[in-house]
Amino acid sequence: MVKISKEAALAYHEDGRPGKIEVKPTKAYRTQTDLSLAYSPGVAFPCLEIQENPDDAYKYTDKGNLVAVISNGTAVLGLGDIGAMSGKPVMEGKGLLFKIYGGIDVFDIEVDEKDPVKFCEAVEKIAPTFGGINLEDIKAPECFYIEERLKKTLDIPVMHDDQHGTAIISAAGLKNALEVAKKDIKDVRIVVNGAGAAAISCTKLYMALGARKENILMLDSKGVITSDRDNLNEQKRFFATDRRDVHTLAEAINGADVFVGLSKGNVLTKDMVKTMAKDPIIFALANPVPEISYEDAMEARPDTLMSTGRTDYPNQINNVIGFPYIFRGALDVHATAINEEMKMAAVHAIADLAKLPVPDVVNDVYKVNNLKFGREYFIPKPVDPRLISEVSAAVAKAAIESGVARKTIDDWESYKNSLSVLLGQETKLTQKLYATASAHPQRVVFAEGIHPTMLRAAVQAKAEGICQPILLGNDERIAKLAKELDLSLEGIEVVNLRHDNEAERRERFARILTQKRQRDGYTFEEANDKMFERNYFGMMMVETGEADAFITGLYTKYSNTIKVAKEVIGIRSEYKHFGTMHIINSPKGTLFLADTLINNNPNTEELVDLAKLSSTAVRFFNEKPVIAMVSHSNFGSDTSEGSKKVRKAVAELQTSNPEMIVDGEIQIGFALNREQRDSLYPFTRLKDKDVNTLVFPNLTSARSSYKMLQALAPDVEIIGPIQMGLNKPIHFTDFGSSVRDVVNITAVAVIDAYVDKIKSRINKA
Repeated sequence: MVKISKEAALAYHEDGRPGKIEVKPTKAYRTQTDLSLAYSPGVAFPCLEIQENPDDAYKYTDKGNLVAVISNGTAVLGLGDIGAMSGKPVMEGKGLLFKIYGGIDVFDIEVDEKDPVKFCEAVEKIAPTFGGINLEDIKAPECFYIEERLKKTLDIPVMHDDQHGTAIISAAGLKNALEVAKKDIKDVRIVVNGAGAAAISCTKLYMALGARKENILMLDSKGVITSDRDNLNEQKRFFATDRRDVHTLAEAINGADVFVGLSKGNVLTKDMVKTMAKDPIIFALANPVPEISYEDAMEARPDTLMSTGRTDYPNQINNVIGFPYIFRGALDVHATAINEEMKMAAVHAIADLAKLPVPDVVNDVYKVNNLKFGREYFIPKPVDPRLISEVSAAVAKAAIESGVARKTIDDWESYKNSLSVLLGQETKLTQKLYATASAHPQRVVFAEGIHPTMLRAAVQAKAEGICQPILLGNDERIAKLAKELDLSLEGIEVVNLRHDNEAERRERFARILTQKRQRDGYTFEEANDKMFERNYFGMMMVETGEADAFITGLYTKYSNTIKVAKEVIGIRSEYKHFGTMHIINSPKGTLFLADTLINNNPNTEELVDLAKLSSTAVRFFNEKPVIAMVSHSNFGSDTSEGSKKVRKAVAELQTSNPEMIVDGEIQIGFALNREQRDSLYPFTRLKDKDVNTLVFPNLTSARSSYKMLQALAPDVEIIGPIQMGLNKPIHFTDFGSSVRDVVNITAVAVIDAYVDKIKSRINKA
């Protein structure tokens, strides 16, 4: 788990614009006409239309994409009753998750009212603003009354996520875990430790899946809830057992098939787990400390199928798998409620998704993906990009079929496609990168260990499970810097390549490099001297297999780094040149730009190699390359040498690689505007296609393009530079790179290294 300090958390919320969310206009507003349409007098017309037909609010306003996250702060996370205002950061955070995962706008509403009747009255008064209401962090039993009343009085979806979100995700997990264990839900004995809102809702949903009430034991802080106990609320009384032979958790768990913990940490012992039935299912969902640790449960019973709420163990039960997509589906059909049919549809969609082949950032031919439905994977990962299309569509369809939808959907495939591109490629690509890298962490050497950005990136990459970092640099200076930055170096190897104890390795590396480059005039003495340089030493670690990938560039001049890479690592045999690429993630899609670092003024031969390298790189990221060779002219409109070399490169590519979708020379504007391009130049190989790859005629134009985007569009994510064409995973950063930039490159380097290993095994076989 990433260690979060108080200082880091406060800085995150305070730095720049305070808070985590903002409101942005969606229409033009720069001219007087724009403002007149947006407000007076133009706004009167949609007002009158809505007055005549209230449902037109979905047509003319953001109501259909706007959810209220509402709380009174009486049960905030693990903090308890801290008050409405104190809970606001949590509600903003929920709004952020709604936006990044579901594309849903949120107003967070903190209501300073503990009386459930008055609270409901306040919510009912503001409800016309919204298309849905997400109740959050309201304590039991008041939350039950509040949700039930609002569901009856309002004509929009209302859901208390603390109850139903956890219930939906855990029910999907339980359904699949039972399938893996080859057990029938009708027969299994279930112990639920906890009797709050989440526990009650989870257990009811398990019953809806087929669990039998007589096979369920529920416990609260006083032990097993039995029918002879006094002062039981309505919800607890429903689950009270008539048995008199069980009172403690140890007694209840004996012989049980399933344990669901929604209570507090460390209450389930290894001895208790040993008494459970064969192939026990344990959902230890207390956060941040589960009822029993993953390690203890597996040590006690290696046949355990386990879930926690934590990201660092298999089968995480995380509400973000559900609520953004449940509301997305409900909003898209203008539903009047989130009913049981919609919840059950979400359960089955989530469960079914875990059984499908898991998508990966790496091309299918490399067979990188190792997640398969089974004991360690029976719940989809939160970063699975298919959740929005599969779960939202299932919920929307259930809303229509159950009669609570105001709007129908006829073309479900088209609807799913629209959902998959709703958020652009930003989160999907980076999350897939991280998911893949963390599944296959490699040994990554960070050249500039004494650079604060690289040191932070290495620590963060390790914390996120992406790699096993190796830092190059003076160990004392690195330790001092880490202390100043409050960073832990635990588990991170630091190599002081200038230290005497590295003399043997320097000499060994020098002998290897000398033998490799002896026909290039290298002597052992010269090579040995070079091993005191970070780039030579670090790249030799990769060359010799003592590390898997190498990151450099925050200090070093590109020209020197490029020279070292050619000497130590070398260019892949099928190419004469290598290059770099930047990935531009925007709401409109993903663009791949080359060459952004290496080749200053490439000639025709170099442009041909860059196009081929770009094609391979784009396929590496599971995209089909559609390449435009960029110039200042269009298809011969200019006869300067700059245009000619691009034209020649295109001609050679189309002859030697007829399957490649590439054309030019073409201006960027026409390359990216399909309608305009196809109208004026219908003869191109790009016709009817969206260009996703741009190969630039020189370094200046390539770097200027992505740097301008970086400066003018801060919401656009840029990943790179990504190395193309070297024999080993040597990746470069930019002197202006942020910590996140370096971590992103590290994820790419890790995947690159893993793919190299897979290809090597295949070739040997």
